[in-house]
Amino acid sequence: MVALDDLWGREASRIRERLSEAPSWEGRFALADALLARRRGTRASVDPEVAWAWRRIVSSRGLIRVDGLADEVGWSRKRLWSRFRSQIGLPPKRAAKLVRFDHAVHRLATGEGAARVAAESGYADQSHLHRDVVAFTGLTPATVADAPWLAIDDFAWPTR
Repeated sequence: MVALDDLWGREASRIRERLSEAPSWEGRFALADALLARRRGTRASVDPEVAWAWRRIVSSRGLIRVDGLADEVGWSRKRLWSRFRSQIGLPPKRAAKLVRFDHAVHRLATGEGAARVAAESGYADQSHLHRDVVAFTGLTPATVADAPWLAIDDFAWPTR
């Protein structure tokens, strides 16, 4: 999770006020939709190299070595990390870690064992997976699978 202040800076306090003044949840959601649409319309497009690096991270389920991404796009490591962070909000290594975690935690939610998930998801061992799950969610791998915010659908995660 990222704090609203980190995403929208000084505008975050005005957004909080407007959301708290909305008379209903429908009003809050409508306001949030309008703010996001406006924000999207004013935002600069993402560099093709950054978009390509993001797609590589996602398609590898976070297992790609991000050191090689700069070479693949023809940029220096420093430029890729700077542009990626400014356009995505995270450096590529952190983004890869979150993508890897997301895949692993969804596998846990399908009922797979933590040891197997850790081994097949790029973690050094089960305790490494355990540390990431606790750090990102505050839950253990055994309890995160039942978290109500972790939605599993049959299309994206077919039953094994």
